[in-house]
Amino acid sequence: MKKLFLLLSLVAMMAFIGGCGSNKTEEAKNEPTIGFSISTLNNPFFVSVKEGVEKEAKKLGVKVKIVDAQNDPAKQANDISDLIQSKVSVLIINPVDSSAISASVKAANKAKIPVITIDRMAQEGQVACAIASDNVKGGEMAADYIIKRLGKNAKVAELEGIPGSSAARERGEGFDKIAKKELDLVAKQSADFDRTKGMNVAQNILQAHPGIKAIFAQNDEMALGAIQAVKSAGKHILIVGFDGTDEGKKAVENGSLAATIAQRPELMGQLGIETAMKIIKGEKVEPKIAVGLKLITKEAK
Repeated sequence: MKKLFLLLSLVAMMAFIGGCGSNKTEEAKNEPTIGFSISTLNNPFFVSVKEGVEKEAKKLGVKVKIVDAQNDPAKQANDISDLIQSKVSVLIINPVDSSAISASVKAANKAKIPVITIDRMAQEGQVACAIASDNVKGGEMAADYIIKRLGKNAKVAELEGIPGSSAARERGEGFDKIAKKELDLVAKQSADFDRTKGMNVAQNILQAHPGIKAIFAQNDEMALGAIQAVKSAGKHILIVGFDGTDEGKKAVENGSLAATIAQRPELMGQLGIETAMKIIKGEKVEPKIAVGLKLITKEAK
């Protein structure tokens, strides 16, 4: 009888331990996971967005799966498909292309996974919250600054970002609205938010339009490329960037960049995680969250 009692006790204990392990497994399965698809990590601005996401996720104790689209809309679509298949609780997207991302947003909608966008919008599909700077206002700020420095009718060129991205479209809209009336906008060309392309495009524009007095680049990476082109040409041209990256700010400090319209990328990432957690908890979120901009110049940083 004693042996039987000990055997039954051992079986009961093992069942209890097994049950605890099962409960832990179930708890792990029920833990929320946030998926984050970022357009590229080959740009300091988006590295800061990622850092904001990671810091806030660590602070709130939530798991995040981060995938880098490498500025490739097709890769981003595949990455997001994988995140949807893994059944993330919320999907945060920083789109490469605002139009191309629409299919992925709709796929998440179909899977009943809430979507948040950061920095760039999605043209179609249901988005629970869009977190971004007022890019139109930022473009206007750049044009106003050039007019303040050079006066009206100065010849200017514009380096545009990735065609199809909402950031490029909106910054261009704001800048062009003023530049086409108050300045002489002689050239506009895409350089895909890339520094090397920014340098090459700026070189071509300077050769075609030697009388240019200012260049507005829709991000700091292209502005830094334009600085190299201007130096190589031996010219003195006013250059205005957008984003307020660390390198952009340093260029303002040393005088090679006249100004940058500063965003707050790390805050965007933090707000993305905060908003995702509100959604997971069933709390109401605003459809749009605007993150403030600031004109940084050597005189007023």
